[in-house]
Amino acid sequence: MKIIGLIGGTTWVSTQEYYRIINETVNKKLGKSHSARCILYSVDFEETIIKQMNNWDKLANDLVIIAKKLEKSGADVVLICANTLHKVFEDIEKNISIPVIHIADVTGKKIVQKGIKKVGLLGTKITMREKFYKDRLKSKFDVDTIVPEKDDIDFIHHVIIDEIAHEKYKKSSKKKYIKIIDDLVLKGAEGIILGCTEIPLLISQKDIDVSVFDTTSIHAKAAVDYIL
Repeated sequence: MKIIGLIGGTTWVSTQEYYRIINETVNKKLGKSHSARCILYSVDFEETIIKQMNNWDKLANDLVIIAKKLEKSGADVVLICANTLHKVFEDIEKNISIPVIHIADVTGKKIVQKGIKKVGLLGTKITMREKFYKDRLKSKFDVDTIVPEKDDIDFIHHVIIDEIAHEKYKKSSKKKYIKIIDDLVLKGAEGIILGCTEIPLLISQKDIDVSVFDTTSIHAKAAVDYIL
């Protein structure tokens, strides 16, 4: 079994889901008392991410240093445990010699397998408003992506940062998320990407009629496929 290197703490709430899913999947595949070989570097979310969100060059440099530490510690593959931080994926990838699994790539493969051509994307403001995620899905998988209206984008972001990241799961927020998803479906979305690793803690497939793509689970299981 190879070793997974995790860049986590982004947030710790979703990182613990990565750890759980990876280990449960390894045990399901191998049986007995098997668990995953992994190395976790967990950042201080406030200091490393929140305070540097407007300084992407510094943030990229910090994450490259972490990825190098994971590689030096024996990791065979790296996962960035957050959709938004894939904005600096190329910076990390080009500075280490081990693979980095892109969360949008493994999600895009699942979308294509479902025969879906247009998806709705929920995530942080950066993931929804900027092009790095949507362009990758289009260029590599020919999948079109639509996002909510401005006020809904602000609400989704608020719930992620101020509620889910602090283990607050409000019924009212879940209801509003479902309404936003329904609006995206009315605009042509055939599936919904839960494009922030915290969102699956609030919304799941059982809440939505169209296909839901849980990026946390998809990403974690892709890592297991790689190490096995």
